Amino acid sequence: MMKVAIIAANGSLFDAYKVFNIATAAAASEAEVGIFFTFEGLNLIHKEAHKNLPLPEGKEHFQEGFQKANVPSIEELVKMAQELGVKLIACQMTMDVMGLDKDQFVDGIEVAGAATFLNFAKDADITLTF
Repeated sequence: MMKVAIIAANGSLFDAYKVFNIATAAAASEAEVGIFFTFEGLNLIHKEAHKNLPLPEGKEHFQEGFQKANVPSIEELVKMAQELGVKLIACQMTMDVMGLDKDQFVDGIEVAGAATFLNFAKDADITLTF
């Protein structure tokens, strides 16, 4: 079975689409997928923040394109990823630094340190960072 490890360290709408498009495509192909969310990447699974992720400056016109192309919302992609068995791992250290609690994030996430993610990623076939 293919194993895919993704680090999500950035928090824009583009970053979210990159992370969740790869994760859901891999999971739909029977791969084992884990995403480690750290720093601004935590916004991608934050209950409120993931509903209003910023577009990069000057790229606001893409919002209409996403709607016209019927691209799922990040909220929908998070649910899809979870339904496909993608592990969503929030970085404990970053949460501590930012004063965040597990209940501020979507249900079903894991909270763990970098060592836990490294243990998952050590034999991954594909490792990506966004």
